Amino acid sequence: MLKQRVITALLLLAVLIPALMHPNTQIFMGLSLLLISAGAWEWGRLNGRSDVAAVVGAVIFLVASVTAVDHGWGQRTPQMLWWLAGGAWVLLGAWMLSAGVSGWSRLPALWRWLAGLLLLVLAWLALIQAHARGVNFLLSVLVLVWAADVVAYFSGRALGGKIIARKLAPSISPGKTWEGALGGFVGVLLVAMLWMLWDSRHPQLPSSLHTLLWQHGAVLALVAWAFLTAMSVVGDLVESLVKRSAGVKDSSGLLPGHGGVLDRVDALLPTLPLAMMLVTWLEQQT
Repeated sequence: MLKQRVITALLLLAVLIPALMHPNTQIFMGLSLLLISAGAWEWGRLNGRSDVAAVVGAVIFLVASVTAVDHGWGQRTPQMLWWLAGGAWVLLGAWMLSAGVSGWSRLPALWRWLAGLLLLVLAWLALIQAHARGVNFLLSVLVLVWAADVVAYFSGRALGGKIIARKLAPSISPGKTWEGALGGFVGVLLVAMLWMLWDSRHPQLPSSLHTLLWQHGAVLALVAWAFLTAMSVVGDLVESLVKRSAGVKDSSGLLPGHGGVLDRVDALLPTLPLAMMLVTWLEQQT
């Protein structure tokens, strides 16, 4: 399994890194669109759609995304849309974690399916807009999520249950602990500090999310980092809940050793739109 995970990861990096760094942003745009389209197909299967309907869902995602870009939303989306996306993730996440698997299952499958496709479109738009701001900015958001996940894993392994007896979400993801979540936040703080140091030494690069937050005050930056860390955990838990409702371990087998596309991007789905919501709001304040 480990060998398979490593091979898959290396192949993905061999494709994604050149596309990410290429000066023609449309290459990354097209590649990421195909990748998230696969996630849209997985979403249909997780919500009881037939094989044909799941493919139709991927097509709907493609058409909606391309249409949004044609209307200029690939460069700039109405700020209200980011606020609606952020509000939807906060409310949906809070409700889902409270209602649990049974509550999610009681919602009409058609509504769940379409709502998920809409959130995938918004996440993809946030991804390409972050990329349009510069690789440094996009990577600062991606690494924030990855740091929260990696440090949370090791913190949970080392300290889970030793300080706080209650698990984070025992009915959804029994392995997640409060110690892990708090450790993830510490990891995000360390990454943010290092990234701001990098920015200070490379002023010719576009500013990272962390520097932009810090420029508006330490308190705001700390609150934003905590919020984004928490929402990355919510994204992970929401996907775990949906998989439990569907009775599957992985969203698909598209990425051998890793599961499916949604298994790899779940924490990014709320975090990317929320990062864009924050940065566009901050720009209006200056």
